[in-house]
Amino acid sequence: MTSSRDLPFEVSLYEAVVSSDPTNVEALMALGEAYTQRGDYPRGLEVDQRLSRLRPADPVVQYNLACSLSLLGRREAALATLEQAVALGYTDLSHLEKDPDLEAVRQDPRFEALRKRLLG
Repeated sequence: MTSSRDLPFEVSLYEAVVSSDPTNVEALMALGEAYTQRGDYPRGLEVDQRLSRLRPADPVVQYNLACSLSLLGRREAALATLEQAVALGYTDLSHLEKDPDLEAVRQDPRFEALRKRLLG
C-alpha cells in the first residue's frame, strides 16, 4: 500500500515537539501513530506507555496501548488493556472489530466477550 504521508518527516517533527514538551499529548499521539505506521512497534509501544502514564483514564489512550501490545504479540497484556479501555468508556465497536492491530487477540474468547459486552 502506497501512502502519501512523509513518515520520516512526521517522526522528526513530532520527536522535536516531544523533546521540547515531553507532556504534549497531541504530539505524543501523532508520534506513536507514525511509529506504528512505519512498523516501529517497539517505539510505538514506548510512546503509548508514556501516554498511558500521562492520561491513565483516557479510553482511547488505553485502546492504543492495547493495539501496540497486540502488534508485539503480547496478547495477555493487550487483552487486559483492552478490557481497561472498555471499562473506561471505549465504545467504538466497529473500529474494534476491524482494526488490524488487534489481529493477534481477535481469536481469543475474551475478545469475543468484550465485543459482546460492547454490543450491549
